[in-house]
Amino acid sequence: MTRGNNGLVPFLVRYNIFIMLAVLVVASGLLSDVFLTQQNLWNLLRQLVPLALISIGMLLVILTGGIDLSVGSVAAIGAMVVAMALPVLPDAGGFGLVIGVMLAMAAGAVLGAVTGALVAFFRMAPFIATLAMMTIARGLAFLVSNGQPVRFPRDVEAATLLREFGSKAVPGIGMPWPVLLALLVIALFVVIMARTKFGRLTVATGSNETAVRLAGIPVARYKFLVYVIAGGLAALAGVVATSRTAVGTATTGIGLELDAIAACVIGGALLSGGKGSVVHTMIGVLILGLIGNIMNLLSVPVYPQQIIKGVIIIFAVLLQNVSGETKRT
Repeated sequence: MTRGNNGLVPFLVRYNIFIMLAVLVVASGLLSDVFLTQQNLWNLLRQLVPLALISIGMLLVILTGGIDLSVGSVAAIGAMVVAMALPVLPDAGGFGLVIGVMLAMAAGAVLGAVTGALVAFFRMAPFIATLAMMTIARGLAFLVSNGQPVRFPRDVEAATLLREFGSKAVPGIGMPWPVLLALLVIALFVVIMARTKFGRLTVATGSNETAVRLAGIPVARYKFLVYVIAGGLAALAGVVATSRTAVGTATTGIGLELDAIAACVIGGALLSGGKGSVVHTMIGVLILGLIGNIMNLLSVPVYPQQIIKGVIIIFAVLLQNVSGETKRT
């Protein structure tokens, strides 16, 4: 029974992250009476939105066989740009806020374009290029703010709308606005990766870059684009993060790049490229969020949380290896 495609072991291996998520939900519900309350669940999802947005961009980069260590710092740039732009944005029924968000995402996309150009056109190793951009972007965030937090102005419509976006819920359904935004972005990229030429060639580039290049596909262009998208999504994540606190800080996004990599790996993405999905990556985000949430509810210090995350990452990679062996068998 365990050797066939329909056996218990192949089933457990194939759906391991869903099983892991279900086990965590059940265990969390048993360990804490507060966990399954609507308020806690909405707060959990609201807190995971920045990580979810960054993880989508990270997944695209990983699918091409790259890595992006700069996304956390780029999130800080997005937070600083929108916070500093709010005082001068026009009051035009929300149009000013749209401009502010677009400016932030444009700044992130520009930084992603620089990184993408270094990787795709100048053949620089992704680790080195994004490590340099991580330092540059974080330095820029501190430079433009003089190391001081930038608080939202209280008499500007755009600032009020962004503050309400981060703190209020969609009328009628109770879902926080950031969660709705994340669901729309997730749905968009699920369709892009499954139904478009860009999605298929992004995966193909990571699977066999030489074959794709010999087929006449401009591989460098697709590598460049995934870093641009990752930068734009990271900046949007910074905007969402700062909307919750109504303060733009240069420390926004610290460590998010590592959590995003962890979410992708837990979701089954291969760091060598060519394998991974948006849905599975979001499951990885939920698993990381559940660990932190239940630990906080149980008043467990932050350090054991990091240990548990590391163990889960190792476990996820081992399951990938087992999965590969099972498929070959």
